[in-house]
Amino acid sequence: MQNLTSQILGYAEQMPEGSPLSAKSLLHLGNRAAVDQALSRLTERGELIRAGRGIYMRPVKSRFGSRPPTVEQAVEAVAQQRGEIIVSSGAAAANALGLTTQVPVRSVYLTSGRSRTMNLGKQSVELKHVPRWQLALADRPAGVAVRALAWLGPEKAEEALSRIKRKLPPAEFGELVAAAPQFPTWLARSVGRAAHGWSFSGAVKRRQA
Repeated sequence: MQNLTSQILGYAEQMPEGSPLSAKSLLHLGNRAAVDQALSRLTERGELIRAGRGIYMRPVKSRFGSRPPTVEQAVEAVAQQRGEIIVSSGAAAANALGLTTQVPVRSVYLTSGRSRTMNLGKQSVELKHVPRWQLALADRPAGVAVRALAWLGPEKAEEALSRIKRKLPPAEFGELVAAAPQFPTWLARSVGRAAHGWSFSGAVKRRQA
């Protein structure tokens, strides 16, 4: 077991900072039960940090000591290992676009996977499952706008869209308009009005006529 623990640590130390390490990627070194035990031992010793089920990362070491990877690094690692789409929350997106001065207190991310909580040292990160349309365009500026609008809701969407249209480059706003068919009716309609001055649903009916 000690030899396997050393092998896994040596393998982890060769990887770039912030890279995820999964139990499945270590099965060439030993069977699953032995690998899991070695990873648990390394975590207890503080050599690795558990970022999610079966996903580990090395602490970041500097002359000031060691610290957990950043939330962004951990979230990216989980997304990469699980094949999920994980993006910042609607509140964070609205703040980034200047649509609200409210700064999110908790670390919340939206995911295509199941809802759960990650613990990075003393920091807790909430992963919240949302409908697929809220993850449209992922981390592109238009995708940030989608999440901000979802968070603001129907009552504030049209006012926010007028500001978003001025803020986003035309090509990025065009991506938002192109993605409108996958949005709920209230948002698709608001995007259509902001883009063309008419209701998206009305345009669909005219095309079908």
